[in-house]
Amino acid sequence: MTARKDISNLRAIEENTERSKQRSMMTYVLWTVQVLLALLFLFSGGAKLALPAEKLTGPVALPIAFLRFIGVCEVLGGLGLVLPGIFRIARGLTPLAAAGLVIIMIGATVVNIMGQAVPVALMTVVVGLLAAFVAYGNWKAMSRSSPGNRS
Repeated sequence: MTARKDISNLRAIEENTERSKQRSMMTYVLWTVQVLLALLFLFSGGAKLALPAEKLTGPVALPIAFLRFIGVCEVLGGLGLVLPGIFRIARGLTPLAAAGLVIIMIGATVVNIMGQAVPVALMTVVVGLLAAFVAYGNWKAMSRSSPGNRS
């Protein structure tokens, strides 16, 4: 009887080790994507804030105030992707920032399609899907953690 318990304990330990390895790999993948997206959005948002109005032309004419607003949202979203995890404070903001960036990318895709810039629209779809992956991965990680670790 004890041999069966030992075998079942060994199987449980082996399953936990395998799950731990998978979570660890997913954590590395999420962090890599988060950092790359943060750099992308910090750059693009910063450009929208720093460039003069004449340089901010795209496939569809948009008001400069709206482009500056999008720039602020992109910079804040880029910071929201990495800062909560780095400082281990308010980690629930990371999936919210990623979800906000998904919404921005949906709008960017629509604007690019309206302006018949299909190759650029495909890039915005890819960036949006990566942001959705970050949002989902972090929400899933939060649901696994205990309620005391969510802040």
